[in-house]
Amino acid sequence: MALLHGWRSCPRCAGSLEHGHERATCAACGAVYYANAAPTASALVEDERGRLLLGRRAIEPYKGMWDTPGGFLGEREHPLDCLVRELREETGLDVVPGEFFGAWMDTYGEGDDALSTLNLIWLARATGGEPEPADDVAELAWFAPDELPPAEEIAFTQVADVLSAWRRRRAQAESSEELGDQSVPSDS
Repeated sequence: MALLHGWRSCPRCAGSLEHGHERATCAACGAVYYANAAPTASALVEDERGRLLLGRRAIEPYKGMWDTPGGFLGEREHPLDCLVRELREETGLDVVPGEFFGAWMDTYGEGDDALSTLNLIWLARATGGEPEPADDVAELAWFAPDELPPAEEIAFTQVADVLSAWRRRRAQAESSEELGDQSVPSDS
């Protein structure tokens, strides 16, 4: 229950909170607060050579480690709008989201008070702009599937898992293309 970790009084009326399973209830006014995962939207942006764009984090947690570009959704923000906004803020690129790649759970940092995150990942392509690190990104770099940074240089567990899934998917696609290129001799 990291989201509610350390909460002792109700932010509405200052009454005392009773903590239950993944929620806290105010004894005075009845307000209920849930320990939900914070949603994020990120993109796997490939260039024309099949390389993936990663950013080196400029802030904690995991300052100096590699991450996929993206960030937290605003309260009423659609995930795809968040993805486009975050990519522009962090990379200077205009992107068009493509296929939904998947959802991964993680935490934003370590310890009892580390926020749980629900990480939504899309494939995307750049349509404009020049790659320029900004906001909470210190450096941008393109990586071929066999040149991705080692796990100890990756910011979050889910990012390492996403990169592994991306690499596997690329290998399967290349394998399928190679098999499709082989012609079957005809009997005529």
